[in-house]
Amino acid sequence: QVQLVESGGGSVQAGGSLTLSCAASGNRYNSWKGWFRQTPGKEREGVAVIDAGGGTTYYADSVKGRFTISRDNDKNTLSLQMNTLKPEDTAMYYCVARATRVMLGDPLSPDSYNYWGQGTQVTVSS
Repeated sequence: QVQLVESGGGSVQAGGSLTLSCAASGNRYNSWKGWFRQTPGKEREGVAVIDAGGGTTYYADSVKGRFTISRDNDKNTLSLQMNTLKPEDTAMYYCVARATRVMLGDPLSPDSYNYWGQGTQVTVSS
């Protein structure tokens, strides 16, 4: 069973930066991974995703140019560098992983991912 453990969330003022990390275990091979976020009463939103080799990434329009996703397959970790944070970035952030290497659906859809971490809270104050 794949386990994903997030860290790095916290509180920051608007304009600040945070880096989220995700440690994966139990996976037999590399696959698509990513970050989603959710606020109470809203749908889960795909923030940034990356393919198994790290060569292909997709971002939500709302974070393009501010967030950067990366992965270290040797260490089995995933990161999200978040810069110029805005109050609307406040949410619970989840690390996700797909069970298979091939992406068949929308890479930014929550339905494309089989494994989810417990989440880490990010709060941005104005």
